[in-house]
Amino acid sequence: MPGPLNVTDLKKYAAFGSGVGIEISAQNLEVTAARVRPHGIDVLGATTIRDFGQRPAAQWGLEYARFLQEAGASHLAATVLLPRRETIVRQIALPGVAGRDLASAIALQIDSLHPYGEDDVVYGWSRLENGSVLLGVLRRATLDRYAAIFAEAGIAVAAFTFSASAIYIAHRVPVGQPPVSDKGFVAMAAGENGSLEIYGESAARPVFSADFDLPPDRAVALAISELRLEPDQAPLLLGGVLPVPRTNPVANDLSQRALPYAAALSGACPWLGTAVNLLPAEQRRSNSRAMYIPSIVLGVLLLLVAGALVAQSSMEDRRYLAALEAQIAQIEPQAKRSAVLDREMMRAQTRSRLLDEFRSRTKADLDSLNELTALLKPPTWTNMIDLAPGGATITGETDQAAPLLKLLDASPYFQSSTFVGSIAKSGGNEQFQVRMARRARP
Repeated sequence: MPGPLNVTDLKKYAAFGSGVGIEISAQNLEVTAARVRPHGIDVLGATTIRDFGQRPAAQWGLEYARFLQEAGASHLAATVLLPRRETIVRQIALPGVAGRDLASAIALQIDSLHPYGEDDVVYGWSRLENGSVLLGVLRRATLDRYAAIFAEAGIAVAAFTFSASAIYIAHRVPVGQPPVSDKGFVAMAAGENGSLEIYGESAARPVFSADFDLPPDRAVALAISELRLEPDQAPLLLGGVLPVPRTNPVANDLSQRALPYAAALSGACPWLGTAVNLLPAEQRRSNSRAMYIPSIVLGVLLLLVAGALVAQSSMEDRRYLAALEAQIAQIEPQAKRSAVLDREMMRAQTRSRLLDEFRSRTKADLDSLNELTALLKPPTWTNMIDLAPGGATITGETDQAAPLLKLLDASPYFQSSTFVGSIAKSGGNEQFQVRMARRARP
């Protein structure tokens, strides 16, 4: 039955990322891209950009971009190793200084840690395992020059660092670890112009890094002395202290190209350890797509919250609608009964209005008959009186029919009198038919 996970196992499972390392040499740029996974390290590709200082930056920038595209690493920002001869590397001990006060303590003594006098400098530092600090110092003019060159070439840079810091971080990537003595080691790599770069670690000195213009035996002996190692300690090649990749292009000989490989590993998993970065924070670019994870997670959470609010609103609407429909169903019989009562009331009102009209019409007709009786005095007589709601027609005989129109129009009951047809003679009388309108009565 497997035992509980230790810190090393946890770090191994957290080893997940990709990086691009660039070593600046005198004439060329050595570039390596690597991918780190818990099950192994894959070198995605390696290339050499020749004579970068003599060619237009845009030209070799396209060469670099093409390399990244072929390696599937176009999204990566590079970790750049500055030339060892241009960088001052110090290891300083600050006993008794709390972690939160380290930055202030280093700033107070930075002027005594480099030989550049009044020249403006930039510096960066990181803590080592024994509590001391690894410090790098660089002239600001040098950093600005390299930053401008890489910006002109269109290369995204995550960090400007130096070999000792990159090797220290890469050596501790918990995947593909080579068998190295726990008591310490010393490793060497060929430098520029015949120099020899020595890197070592020991219990007495967590990091040793130096360039020597000496024969290898003499340089190694000095390094062993500084590291307090056994005099017969056998030196290693620098590539031998770095994690062994699972896959590696044949052309990428780690014995010759260890430094860009170390830079790529140091930038691949920054949460496992961060190399000293001399590039100001505002100029740093992200080294991978991992920077988007917090934004993506936040976006997903916002979408979930928005969806929950929409769902809650929809549920509240459905609940309110259901309650409303229940109340409607409860009140609907009363509403229907009320509608029936309203219709019956309307019918009753209509009937009452009709009865009132009939009653008022009978009285109006009687009043009109009385008026006609009073107006049409003998010798005038009628043989037909037709009363309608809006008018009346009378037929009869009189000695003189013409004055009848004036007589009827003067009545408060009639108006607009006119003869229907012509007046006929019958004996000594005149036969007439008069149609008139009835005046409205209050």
